[in-house]
Amino acid sequence: MSRSARLIQIMQYLRSRRPPVQASAIAEEMQVSVRSIYRDIDSLRSAGARIDGEAGFGYTLVEDPALPPMMFSQDEMEALVLGLREVIEVADPVLADAANNALSKLQAVLPERLRDRLEHSVLYAKRFHVRPEIRIDVSALRLATREERAIDIRYCDAVNAATERRVQPLAIIFMDQTLMLIAWCQMRNDFRAFRLDRIEAMILSDESFRPKRAGLLREYFALQAAANAACMSGGSW
Repeated sequence: MSRSARLIQIMQYLRSRRPPVQASAIAEEMQVSVRSIYRDIDSLRSAGARIDGEAGFGYTLVEDPALPPMMFSQDEMEALVLGLREVIEVADPVLADAANNALSKLQAVLPERLRDRLEHSVLYAKRFHVRPEIRIDVSALRLATREERAIDIRYCDAVNAATERRVQPLAIIFMDQTLMLIAWCQMRNDFRAFRLDRIEAMILSDESFRPKRAGLLREYFALQAAANAACMSGGSW
């Protein structure tokens, strides 16, 4: 890890830990000597970070120059906290870790009065259903979706019939008991929804379907809305 990258990591470590943070703990996390951490703290202070404390007493990040101050209403802050806590509970490990970092960054930039309210937020999110194991790399699937790259998958349906197909990933939907991939299936030449826990293998291809994702996704949701409307109309008295 380069020194500049380590400085960024130290700032994030200070944001995410309850102060005061001991230099020895930072050194262990960064896998460098405590003396190196002392020099890094001095460098961060020179760059504008307000870090209270000194060697032997631990450090507290008072003001973070990398993030602008923010003001939220109580309801806005509760909504942000609830959303991030929900992601921490339901997402794959990479996305959950990102949400946890985002929550610590939010806490770092709030004024002390709002920071206290964030720490003692009355809203929490919990997942009570254990989801089936997902064997593919969900972060790689998100990357393919963002970059609009087709993927090759081996999919096993509800009756254990396996098929191999190339699909264009459009969106991942987090549901109560499973994650669903909405995609354009080239084998069926139609939209399909795939449970991520039933995808046995996935390979990113070099085939790009840019810039079709947004249009295809709008079409999919329009079809779903029309189907729902027709269902409700047919069931009315």
